[in-house]
Amino acid sequence: MLARLDLTDEEIDLYLGQLDVILHSVARVSKVAGPNVTDIEPTTHAVPLTNVYRADEVRPGLDHAAALAGAPASEYGRFRVPQILGEEQ
Repeated sequence: MLARLDLTDEEIDLYLGQLDVILHSVARVSKVAGPNVTDIEPTTHAVPLTNVYRADEVRPGLDHAAALAGAPASEYGRFRVPQILGEEQ
């Protein structure tokens, strides 16, 4: 026995039903995949990807006023955020 789970009869019936659904789903996927599924190369993406790079060029960013314009609050020309730390002890 791999695991000694203390399950009630109701839980056993529930989990057996769920396991049956899982096993039928796996069988269905295996049937659709067919015998040649071992010939398919494992991948992490659905489509082949290569590294996509852009040129490392300096581009203008937001000026100071434009950056602060989107802030909910600012003070002394800086973003104002709620205090999260208490006073130092």
